[in-house]
Amino acid sequence: MSERYEYVPHRLLRRRVRDIASGTEGELMAVINENVSDSVVHQHWMERAYIRGASGRDSPPRPANVEPAHDQPQTGRGRRDMGSA
Repeated sequence: MSERYEYVPHRLLRRRVRDIASGTEGELMAVINENVSDSVVHQHWMERAYIRGASGRDSPPRPANVEPAHDQPQTGRGRRDMGSA
């Protein structure tokens, strides 16, 4: 396969997230399954999430370490469940 990466859907794309391991917060720009090997014969694929922080730099944590940031606005459903009109 000549492709070195493929995009992976993620429920938190374009939302403010936090990397559990480093504490980095920012917007989840993409999740990519990337071939990180130097060899054509022995390919090694790894999933990486790309979070753009306030500095403008992307950090690539594992997607399993990404969670919504604590300052996420509530959804319409959440407000209705709490008794709002």
